[in-house]
Amino acid sequence: MRKSMKKFTALFSGTIAFLFLSLTAMAQHPVSGKLTDKDGNPAIGVTVQVKGTTIATKTANDGTYKINAPSANGQLIFTSAEFGQSQESINGRAVVDVTGLIKKTEELAVVVAYGTRKKSDLTGAVTAVSAKDFQKGNIASSEQLLQGKVPGLQIVSGGGFAGGGSKIRIRGGTSLTASNDPLIVIDGIPVEGNGIGKAENVLNTINPDDIESMSILKDASATALYGSRAANGVIIVTTKKGARGKVKLNFNTKVSVGTVPKYVDVLTGDEVREIVNANAVATGDNKFKALLGEENTNWQKLIYQSAMGYDNNLSASGTIEKVLPFRASVGYLNQEGVLKTDKFKRFTSSLNLNPKLLDDHLSINVALKYANTNTRKANDGAVGTSISFDPTQSVTSSSTKYGGYYEWLNTDGTPKSVGRNPLAMLNYVNNTFDVNRFIGNAQLDYKLHFFPDLHVLFNVGVDATHVTGNDRTDSTFAGSYIDKGYFKENQEKKRNTLTDIQLFYAKDIPSIKTRVDVLVGHGYQEFITNTFNYYAFNQKGDTLDKANKPKPNDKPQFNMESYLGRINLTVNNKYLLTASLRRDASSKFSKENRVGYFPALAVAWKLRDEFFRNTPAVSDLKLRFGWGITGQQDGIGNYEYLARYVNAPRVYYQFGDEYVANVRPARYDPNLTWETTTTTNLGLDFNFLRNRISGSIDFYTKKTKDLLFEVDVAAGSNFSNRLLTNIAKLENKGLEFILNTIPVQTDNFSWNLGGNISYNKAKVITLNNLPGDTKPVLIGGIGIGGGFIGVLKPEYAPNSYNVFQQVYDPATGKPLEGVLDDGDRSGNLGEEDKKIYKKPAPDVLLGFNTSVDYKKWSLGFAGHGSIGNYLYNQYRADNSSIVSLLNTQYTTIGNTYAKYRDADFLNPTRDQKLSDYFIENASFFRLDNINLGYNVGKINNGKATLRTMFSVQNVFVITKYKGLDPEISSNEGIDNNIYPRPRVYTLGLSLDF
Repeated sequence: MRKSMKKFTALFSGTIAFLFLSLTAMAQHPVSGKLTDKDGNPAIGVTVQVKGTTIATKTANDGTYKINAPSANGQLIFTSAEFGQSQESINGRAVVDVTGLIKKTEELAVVVAYGTRKKSDLTGAVTAVSAKDFQKGNIASSEQLLQGKVPGLQIVSGGGFAGGGSKIRIRGGTSLTASNDPLIVIDGIPVEGNGIGKAENVLNTINPDDIESMSILKDASATALYGSRAANGVIIVTTKKGARGKVKLNFNTKVSVGTVPKYVDVLTGDEVREIVNANAVATGDNKFKALLGEENTNWQKLIYQSAMGYDNNLSASGTIEKVLPFRASVGYLNQEGVLKTDKFKRFTSSLNLNPKLLDDHLSINVALKYANTNTRKANDGAVGTSISFDPTQSVTSSSTKYGGYYEWLNTDGTPKSVGRNPLAMLNYVNNTFDVNRFIGNAQLDYKLHFFPDLHVLFNVGVDATHVTGNDRTDSTFAGSYIDKGYFKENQEKKRNTLTDIQLFYAKDIPSIKTRVDVLVGHGYQEFITNTFNYYAFNQKGDTLDKANKPKPNDKPQFNMESYLGRINLTVNNKYLLTASLRRDASSKFSKENRVGYFPALAVAWKLRDEFFRNTPAVSDLKLRFGWGITGQQDGIGNYEYLARYVNAPRVYYQFGDEYVANVRPARYDPNLTWETTTTTNLGLDFNFLRNRISGSIDFYTKKTKDLLFEVDVAAGSNFSNRLLTNIAKLENKGLEFILNTIPVQTDNFSWNLGGNISYNKAKVITLNNLPGDTKPVLIGGIGIGGGFIGVLKPEYAPNSYNVFQQVYDPATGKPLEGVLDDGDRSGNLGEEDKKIYKKPAPDVLLGFNTSVDYKKWSLGFAGHGSIGNYLYNQYRADNSSIVSLLNTQYTTIGNTYAKYRDADFLNPTRDQKLSDYFIENASFFRLDNINLGYNVGKINNGKATLRTMFSVQNVFVITKYKGLDPEISSNEGIDNNIYPRPRVYTLGLSLDF
């Protein structure tokens, strides 16, 4: 009986076990899929595990995997040292693909002040743009790589000059009379300003092909570690470095051609003759008729050209002898401007060395960059003259007195004091300058052997620039007939040296789930400028204007000594705190005001890890708040605080043939200090579906006090009736939003779509710190009888237009000529009758980009725009009547708008030209770039890889503005004489071997 029971028990147990295993097998849910990174490459060796079980597998070499899950509603966990850990819900699916995985090392690419941070750990408003996202095409100046890519960043090129610079603004301007340019930091060296001598743009000395990434620091919590120079934001430029591995070479070349997309619509020679002849009949005055020529000369088409450009770059990177990672490059750019005689050439070279020694405890980074640029800057006065010069005349004249060019002459054969022949202006005026720039620094980062949590970093660097140039005017040029030619040498040198030492301490404290890293540092930076002053000579070598003897060579210099500290706390990987303080002492100020303190505090909360840890769709969600104080000292001269004597301009005593300069006491304010800006920022970063949808939104306020401003002072209280001092206040408020999406991503096809929008409102709070004082300050002189078009006034935006109001016919809606609103009904128009109307700065900035990749093909578009900005169309104001055609003062014939006869005024008065009628809406959208690329792949028996590209820049502009271009760099918003931006077609090849 007992044996029978054992057999029955064994049979029963076996049956139950068989049924259980069968049910288990029936309940298993097979899952397969593929893992790829953000570039579409397979993720190899990733562990795939069913959550809560020991069931696991690894991805194969093509990124695929297969696994049997116990349930169709379970979750898969993906883990690797390269990509970290993530998870995905099965939700009944048989195929679970994961795309867009980001390598952990790639998260460290966001460069911030004095270090790097993971994007997920940032507490400040920082936007990083890497090389793959830069603007495409023929880019000569590095700041233009960022056009339309960053919310709140405005980049306006100064026209079409070859190698020309740009106006750069981050979240609007924070100054009224000082610089509004951001601080530029290149490989750890803060560089001074954006111009030296005749070189208005020194950013074009940095080869865009050498740049790895650019970080834009916007709020004070991100910029405060740069203290007294960071009120306008910071742009950190990081160049490409070497990597471990065999040596690889890259050669890329571009050839481009630029054309003028649009000309000002002016009258032809035939149309001018028709008008002049009709005027002679109507008035009985034939003096202008007698001046008519027989040509139909289009001066605009004569001064412009198809501009060729060539850009070649060769780089090598890898490891020498397995211990010395390096990258070396050389580049040569030769670019013409669309305005004839405008040329820009640049040679660049760079060397980056990045060895690690002492068992990787000592990291050495050496970055050396040299550039030589040679510029012939065309006489852009020819741009304005080409649209106002007589189109009935031929280019040349039978007389060879002025080089054979046609000119307006008096009866005695001397040139009249009117516009010159545009081609003569280009060919006989030759202004050139040559820039040699060296930027080099060495960083030693030592991780102590006996205390590896502590790093010591020592950084020394130099930025040295030498500019030489010559201004020449040919003696046969009509504009030089009095002096018989002109020659003047220009020379300037700048040297910026830097010495930094910093201590970094980082420690994980598992017991309280906290990570802490601390930075303390000391820095000393010195700036020296040597300006050489020379006489001007004529063609014969005679000294010009002996009475205006050049002042002695200048050697102004200033220095800064700084102490800084920062602490970052990460608690439970969810709560982030950043606190920093910088102490700056600047020699630009008196001892009493020399030291300034610039604190900042920021906190962040990782909402994803707090509330959505088990929600795979939420990859990142973080709330940020930051506060801080930054400064600005660029607008202050080196000795403005000091009682001193200076050369009195054009005041000399003559002793024989010698002229001895007089000196006079200069104005000064011993209480001068830097402008300071307090910024608050509230932001939200988000990332959904593993980078398929990502972006951020930020709200900010910036309040600037102690703004530099010139004020009237009582007679005898200083050595001038105008004094530069700290008095005004300014406020900026704004909103920024950026969104990047990947709507489609498969093995062979992907589509990226992104955009950004920002809103900024600025207003002047006070101009002299006296409550209730609303006295305006006129700015923006436009040369119309000494008139001013702009104003600074409390409660209004800086540089707002201050104009008369045009009166319109109530029946027809047309403006009444000579009728303006007399606001106070006094019967006399005066400044008190002007009203503030619109402003030059935009309310809204827009950026847009999209790209499609299909197998080996890629296609991309990028554009930017603005809303709410207005321009004073001075050309239209000056050239909307017959007066601009028939010059009665000098008895010459000019030119004017082709539709001037359809204009509302026959002869607008001076006051009418200063009215709101000529303030025009300059909102626009510009399609910056269309680019098409093809990856040819392996060539030369697999020894090299070839890629090709074609792009079009400045494709089109949508705007209501009636002028040539709605986007100008003038802070005052006056459109008078713009060098047109070219449309550029570029073909490029890139070869890796």
